[in-house]
Amino acid sequence: MKENLIQILSTFGYPVKLQGTISQNEKYPDSFFTFWNNDTYDGSHYDNDAISFIWNFTINFYSNNPALVNTVLLQARVLLKQNGWIVGGKGADIPSDEATHTGRSIDALFIELNRGDENG
Repeated sequence: MKENLIQILSTFGYPVKLQGTISQNEKYPDSFFTFWNNDTYDGSHYDNDAISFIWNFTINFYSNNPALVNTVLLQARVLLKQNGWIVGGKGADIPSDEATHTGRSIDALFIELNRGDENG
């Protein structure tokens, strides 16, 4: 699911990074997405086995342009929903490690059907 999420967010033309991977020596991009997989848990069950998995991600957008923080994240919300993601609400403000940037965050879920092709 990470690859799917990265692919969707990359269509906006901004860098997409795993939350927390920008080093202290690295300059923040003007605008960028980050994501974090909060949890992946069993969905429904049949015959004592999970038949679906629910992926839970936090998606953040940071920018030195405050107008983009709201608009780009809302556009991403629409595109995620068009690609089968469940996105509730319109997000919340989040702090940034850089005084030049502001951020906004949404949570997104994806239900993956268990096709029996994974190990475990």
